[in-house]
Amino acid sequence: MEIFDFIFRLGVVFAIYGFLWGIFDLAFRLLTAGRPRSVAETYILKAVKYFFLVDVAFLFCFDDKDLKLIVVNQVVIAGIVLLTYFIGKFKKSQNKSALFSLIGGRGLPQMPNSVFNLKLEIVLIIASLAIFTLFWFFPSYSTNPISRWFHESILNIEDTPFFGFIFKIIGFFFLISLLVKMMNGITFLLNGGKVNGANSGQNPFNNNRRDNQQQDNDDDFVDYEEVD
Repeated sequence: MEIFDFIFRLGVVFAIYGFLWGIFDLAFRLLTAGRPRSVAETYILKAVKYFFLVDVAFLFCFDDKDLKLIVVNQVVIAGIVLLTYFIGKFKKSQNKSALFSLIGGRGLPQMPNSVFNLKLEIVLIIASLAIFTLFWFFPSYSTNPISRWFHESILNIEDTPFFGFIFKIIGFFFLISLLVKMMNGITFLLNGGKVNGANSGQNPFNNNRRDNQQQDNDDDFVDYEEVD
């Protein structure tokens, strides 16, 4: 039960962090007059976002009674949750980019926020997980004014009666979503890398539209994040 409780707690943390980051992102868009972002600008902001996400997630792996003591089991669980989360976001961005490219290829106006670079996405995920691992060996590096602000703000919002309850509901769905993703991954491995279903042998490009329509239900965590 402690594992499920901690995953649920991370779901609340991720949701509140996404909400806070969304406020920052909205303010930044207003300052830039809503202009389209370049690839470099998009991934610099995403790198900053992922860095503080793994930083904040690590801060919640400290023992509540002794802030200098790391709970090893929670670090391992948080690492798995972060990996699953990043893969989900990667698949979401990839599917969205494919959908926008399809729309553009049919002569329709190009949709905004369709910036996607496969190599940069992979590098970003690997770098984020590497930083999380670095914090394990050098926990003092995880403490900085910005990460402490996020940590304290998340705790304050979590303790707020109304908003705290809303984010706890989101944390519950986060837990369910993560468990489903893990079960799908285990089933995939047990089947030898084969996908179940009647359409598993068909060309995946024939189902591109249907997959993109279902991506929000199948690939996303429930959070308050901006459209990447």
